[in-house]
Amino acid sequence: MASQDQFQRFIFEHSQIRGAWVQLVDSYNEIGNQAPYPASVRQLLGQTLVASVLMSSTLKFEGRLSLQAQGEGPLRTLMAECSHDRNIRGLARFDAPAAAANGLNELLGDGRMAITITPEQGQRYQGVVPREADSLAGCLEEYFDRSEQIATTLILFADERRSAGLLLQRLPGSSDTDNELWERINHLAATVTEEELLGLDSEVILNRLFHEEEVRIFEPDPVAFNCSCSRERTLGALKSIGKDECYSIIEEQGAIEMDCQFCHAHYQFNRNDIDHLFTGHSLH
Repeated sequence: MASQDQFQRFIFEHSQIRGAWVQLVDSYNEIGNQAPYPASVRQLLGQTLVASVLMSSTLKFEGRLSLQAQGEGPLRTLMAECSHDRNIRGLARFDAPAAAANGLNELLGDGRMAITITPEQGQRYQGVVPREADSLAGCLEEYFDRSEQIATTLILFADERRSAGLLLQRLPGSSDTDNELWERINHLAATVTEEELLGLDSEVILNRLFHEEEVRIFEPDPVAFNCSCSRERTLGALKSIGKDECYSIIEEQGAIEMDCQFCHAHYQFNRNDIDHLFTGHSLH
């Protein structure tokens, strides 16, 4: 059975306005089922996954975009990542009171949110996301307005089974005609319901919202859960903590065991692995 997870770009012809739509089912459930998330945490994680896909679509290079939040409320950690080829992963760490909390601010409390862009070639970049709005979409709209100077509208929904989103952006160089179009399509986009965005495909949604506009819809891309962890990357993490610390763990525990926090893959390294890591050869 083909994946129901799809991403699609579209543009408004003869304007500097673009858009993107995404709907996640299989990948959202695969990620959401990694832990016993309360409904409020699961749905916020779903919105964050959707946001990472939509935001990564604005990048023009190969690499990854991640959205991370550290909170002092019942939700301690929230993270979603999307690569240029639409592979996503994500997680949340929470305390028991999260089940009774609702909404971004109630879950995170005081906390920090950031976007990290990691190109395969070039420098890593991190930008701080303002926390003044009371929704994830509102915070990210503020980020684009302040950091990128790009007018952006985000609509994000998630329930227990599906998550979906819509992004609209007015690019620099817009004309007065674009300003009028921007106002009009935002008014129309605001009418979309959670049921529609979660349940309908992109062509139905876009035709229903913007049937009087000239919209060009591009071929959809599949989206999939795919963890980027590997034995090699895990060894790289061990190298970063240093030889003395690695050998200390080996002496104490006999082996170093590490689990991927995203997909729960298990990695085990013995003394020979650590010898090879730091000297280029093993003793046996």
